[in-house]
Amino acid sequence: MREDVVMTDDVLLDIEPAAGALGAFVRGLDLTRPLAADQVAALRQSILDHLVVFLPDQPMSLDDLERLTDQLGGRDVTPFVKPVDDRPYVIRVIKEADDELNFANAWHTDLSYLESPPSFTLLHAWDVPDAGGDTIWSNQYLAYDTLSSGLQATLRTLEAVHSAGTAYGTGGYLESVQNKTSMAIEPSKDAYRQQSHPVVIRHPETGRAALYANPVYATRLAGWSTAESQGLFAHLARHSVNENFTCRLRWRRHMLAIWDNRCTQHNALNDYHGVRREMFRTSVKGTVPVAFTG
Repeated sequence: MREDVVMTDDVLLDIEPAAGALGAFVRGLDLTRPLAADQVAALRQSILDHLVVFLPDQPMSLDDLERLTDQLGGRDVTPFVKPVDDRPYVIRVIKEADDELNFANAWHTDLSYLESPPSFTLLHAWDVPDAGGDTIWSNQYLAYDTLSSGLQATLRTLEAVHSAGTAYGTGGYLESVQNKTSMAIEPSKDAYRQQSHPVVIRHPETGRAALYANPVYATRLAGWSTAESQGLFAHLARHSVNENFTCRLRWRRHMLAIWDNRCTQHNALNDYHGVRREMFRTSVKGTVPVAFTG
């Protein structure tokens, strides 16, 4: 069911849900130009309502992408990935035709290992396969809401320890496969730093409870050993990406996706071997996650 949001000069923002669990196509904006304040507010509300939005046919430059990022809350850096030259807040997400691996091919929440992870991520498609290379998102409000009341109560008392070390650390996974990807990864010992966040967070804008423990960066429960944490984490990892909680996007050139990292996980599929895919990504500044206490 489509929604219409009245905006500046009686322009209509057309919103078409993409799936039952989350996701919407948003039309009616020209992102090659600065947005008016009420347009920004309407776009932001569409993200809060649908968790991830897709804006097709947006032939944006990198200047446009950075300007929109600023309008949504300000640019933030992405650690351990070399940025685009002279653009410290933009990273190039690339898989060349002869690469074996793509970027972000696992369920995760962006940069959850930081003290203040980003609120939103923007990803703009410049070159995409005719088929393959889809991205899937999962609704972490639903992931929490569909747990038993007993497990919900237990999780609300717990924190998870997050770290980028396994992926980005010196001697970590991404360093070991650098010959299989064109991504400009910068492994570092700093990636092994640990940061604790509540397993169930209160979304700072909607107030809703969201599960916040992704399998890439959440390494163990605070106060628990890794072995003790594995069983519960394995259950949450399976549950949090149940097919009924998901939305899948088939990318097209000039498509912009914007998602809320505080209530989603996502996974970029690697099913387009022999074909090139190029995108550019920015992050919007976030805040320290706060526990949902009921």
